[in-house]
Amino acid sequence: MTKETILEALTELFISFFDEDLIQLKRESTAEDIPDWDSLAQVGIILSIEKKFGFKLNSSEVGKLENVGSMVDLIYEKKL
Repeated sequence: MTKETILEALTELFISFFDEDLIQLKRESTAEDIPDWDSLAQVGIILSIEKKFGFKLNSSEVGKLENVGSMVDLIYEKKL
């Protein structure tokens, strides 16, 4: 799995989670770029990532997720 395919998979996950077809994630995307992405949505996104990619994240890892790029990098590392 490449970082590009992970970004594509995350985009699909976000589109489904937020029920918004116009979401186009970039590595630099943050909660400020998506109106409904608040702290509660963040929990749901993390749970969706864990389910989709088949691993658990600890609180230290979650705390380091500053943007979509950091999500991509973490998923990439976990899937190696």
